[in-house]
Amino acid sequence: MKVLITGGAGFIGSHLAEALLARGDEVFVIDDLSTGSIENIIHLKEDPKFHYVIDTIKNQQVLAELVDRCDTVFHLAAAVGVKLIVESPVRTIETNIAGTEIVLQLANKKSKKVLIASTSEVYGKSDSIPFNEDDDMVLGSTKKGRWSYACSKAIDEFLALAYHKERGLPVVIIRLFNTVGPRQTGRYGMVIPTLVRQALAGEPMTVFGDGNQTRSFTYVKDVVGAMTALIDHPQAVGEVFNVGNDRAISIEDLAKLIKERTQSASEIVHIPYDVAYQQGFEDMLRRVPDISKLRDLTGYNPSVNIEGIVDSVIEYYRHKD
Repeated sequence: MKVLITGGAGFIGSHLAEALLARGDEVFVIDDLSTGSIENIIHLKEDPKFHYVIDTIKNQQVLAELVDRCDTVFHLAAAVGVKLIVESPVRTIETNIAGTEIVLQLANKKSKKVLIASTSEVYGKSDSIPFNEDDDMVLGSTKKGRWSYACSKAIDEFLALAYHKERGLPVVIIRLFNTVGPRQTGRYGMVIPTLVRQALAGEPMTVFGDGNQTRSFTYVKDVVGAMTALIDHPQAVGEVFNVGNDRAISIEDLAKLIKERTQSASEIVHIPYDVAYQQGFEDMLRRVPDISKLRDLTGYNPSVNIEGIVDSVIEYYRHKD
């Protein structure tokens, strides 16, 4: 196939490009490098089946040409990371909603299949654990900018499903749960690369809040495998799937694990959310996916545990530095 990846120079997008090239697809990437990096894809430039454009997906003329040339679209371009979301809410909302609308409009003109990357954030403050795709969303006040990301991605989902229902556009939606691995940066608040970098540098390892909040982390290659399986499966069209790992760990225990695996002498310190982000910041206490729907359709089973994920990030940063 000929495949377009929006946000293809990002962390997940670059791994997806590798996987698609490895199976023989021709890959086109568009990225404005606002959160992605040319370093993530520079090793792919010599492949004759790899093409990239440095531009925004809001450039409709450029994006239209790329959509026309491809059979399917993986829409990954988005504002990402809690730090970026809190500091730049206008950019978050505009990028996520306007960008997705343009992708869907152009794909619909040529009936191109689209996979939309959404997020576990859409579940909000729900206490129904594990999160099931049909669960209600429980979001905080509109005065708390932290929820703008969740809301914008939920609108993306509504819009994609509306295109499917009303206009027959083949769409697949995935909700990602804390994808981690080599090339991920801690620049925008991603916890594992941040803690690994701090541990390797001998700096204090910062845990926000009391550290009792739990997360489930998924290795990037497991996520990419799920994405390619879903884009190929006819029964995935018009559906929403959690993509993650159903084993959870507290952030406090995660910091201790990273400290142990790096053999670091760093001290683990706790920082109140109000100091880390902004006054009245609200966090999700637990975030664990029900992955039975994905498993039943594709046979998906996460292959890398939290120890393996942490080790992969440690190795990456040791070689990077």
